Amino acid sequence: MGALSLIMSSNTEFSDLIIYTITILIIIIVVLPMHELAHAYVAYKLGDNTAKYNGRLTLNPFAHVDPFGALALFLVGFGWAKPVPINPVYFKNPKSGMALTALAGPLSNFIAALIGGFIWHLGLEFGWGYVCVFATFYIQINVVLALFNLIPIPPLDGSKILMRFLPDRTVFKMMRYENICYIVLVVLLFTGIFDAPLYKLEYAVLRFIFWFTGLPF
Repeated sequence: MGALSLIMSSNTEFSDLIIYTITILIIIIVVLPMHELAHAYVAYKLGDNTAKYNGRLTLNPFAHVDPFGALALFLVGFGWAKPVPINPVYFKNPKSGMALTALAGPLSNFIAALIGGFIWHLGLEFGWGYVCVFATFYIQINVVLALFNLIPIPPLDGSKILMRFLPDRTVFKMMRYENICYIVLVVLLFTGIFDAPLYKLEYAVLRFIFWFTGLPF
């Protein structure tokens, strides 16, 4: 889901596009920095000060936002921030440390989606229609960001988690061609090739979030 699909849809109202734009701005200013801070904080707790020394142990959006990634997030619903620098040599177990550090980012998006679920139910409880629309966009984007980042293709977080279970020789090859994989990933991103495989997972996660956050209500 992105601005392009909303604009092309005949059912989209102008107010929905405005709310979507506001949601994206909140994601860029708040959620993406939280995602990167989660990486930086876990790495720091595991003994790597690299992110801290590079000014990335912060919620300041200017330290994290990637303009092209932010534009992609607005247009197609997938996006990214500037990667947090991590040096695995400082971890007692480099592979496990990288996996835990990588997992922290998507986990922050799942937590953000759960918070959005509570906001959605509050909006429904009090009849705040626009709040429900905002929360729906907010939840969907966070779930998509989490699932997208868990794709095991470098440089996404999923590849770092996968490396925990691969031989060192394979890990080295994946890291060696990370820049090429990044270019291929960007091209695939704009083709919409990830839409279908992510849809079923997204639907299952969304059902759980709305069910779980609805329990107190």
